Amino acid sequence: MKDVAVAGGTTGMGREIALHYLRAGARVTVIGSTPSRGEDLLAAARKLPGTATFLHADLLSVAENHRVIKELESRYDKLDVLVLAAMVPFVKRRETVDGLEGTFVLYYLSRFILSYGLTELLERGENPIIANLGATGITKGAVNWDDLQFARKYSTVKSTISGGRANDLLAVHYLQNHPDGRTKYFGIQPPYTKSGTNHLPQPLRALAKVSAALFAKPAAESVRDTLDVLEAQPAERLILRAVGRPVDPGLKAFDPRAARRLYELTKELI
Repeated sequence: MKDVAVAGGTTGMGREIALHYLRAGARVTVIGSTPSRGEDLLAAARKLPGTATFLHADLLSVAENHRVIKELESRYDKLDVLVLAAMVPFVKRRETVDGLEGTFVLYYLSRFILSYGLTELLERGENPIIANLGATGITKGAVNWDDLQFARKYSTVKSTISGGRANDLLAVHYLQNHPDGRTKYFGIQPPYTKSGTNHLPQPLRALAKVSAALFAKPAAESVRDTLDVLEAQPAERLILRAVGRPVDPGLKAFDPRAARRLYELTKELI
């Protein structure tokens, strides 16, 4: 029986991945910040062969990420799949309880903490894999090295791009630091997807709703390529896909030196 944890698993692709494993009889812990969505997921899970648990947590908090790790360690002897899917766009700069910028935390730091913190459980799993939903394969922009927290001048677009590039480098330095490990790292750029949430203020909320209706795919459709990879498990430990297509790990976005630099900066932060 597979043991699965999905951070950001109450909506969108995260929810669909959780339901996929529940249909297969897995034990799945879904981590999210909205109890009502967690209850909806649990209600759906009652009709399926697997066992679901909802873990309410604010992944914007460093302490909460560490609590999630302890909770999972208390529940499982191993972990086969870790899915990292939590992301919320912040139109205005959101400072967390730790004094960090929200996009940086959700797009990178939370994923850093969970990836590294759950490695021991993953290494005991059967064909263990971390699936990280982000912007893999997009090469525009770079990490905002001079101001990681966008304390001087905030931009929704620039902070999202910086977080995306940091997330790409996370996959690289994770494998640098676990060269002999069994856990694979799967970086994903999904198709434009109807997430089921819209945190934007008006009029952006209305524009996003119209755009999603016209162009976005249902989450159940968007997730198919990701599930195919999770089930097939390619031989390489660094697996990169953009809208279902392989991504060259030699791209500048995955520069090993930049990855090492980011890792050292992150250690200083936490």
